[in-house]
Amino acid sequence: MAPVPPQDFKSHRRFDPAWHFAGALIITAGFIGSVVHAIRHQDGYWNWFFAAYTFGVLLCVARARTQTLTVQNRVIRLEMRLRLKEVLPAALAGRINDLSVSQLVGLRFASDAELPGLVERCLNGQLANGETVKKEIKNWQADWLRA
Repeated sequence: MAPVPPQDFKSHRRFDPAWHFAGALIITAGFIGSVVHAIRHQDGYWNWFFAAYTFGVLLCVARARTQTLTVQNRVIRLEMRLRLKEVLPAALAGRINDLSVSQLVGLRFASDAELPGLVERCLNGQLANGETVKKEIKNWQADWLRA
């Protein structure tokens, strides 16, 4: 089995070829094609119905993806709250609920040794969102189980 490459800020985004390069593109192209067809062939309601139908499919697929990411963020929030309660000193652990979901998502890539300093900077307003948190991580902890 090939070794897993290291993960860092530049390589941590996950691209699923079946989703990003096939499914989403096919559905979007189908919608665009149906609208173009309906505009060119305005000889009945079925063309416009099909355009509306493909728009509905596009919406359903987009909402399914959004809901998946929302559930993933909720799981990350729970996971990080539990992890932070174990790692942080009592003074910082009492303020875990002051962290935003975006900050918690960014913090999940930090090592346990880095967490107290990064959390303190988040709470002081120095690291406003997940992207700024991720850029400050020195010892990146890979997460390969993302949706």
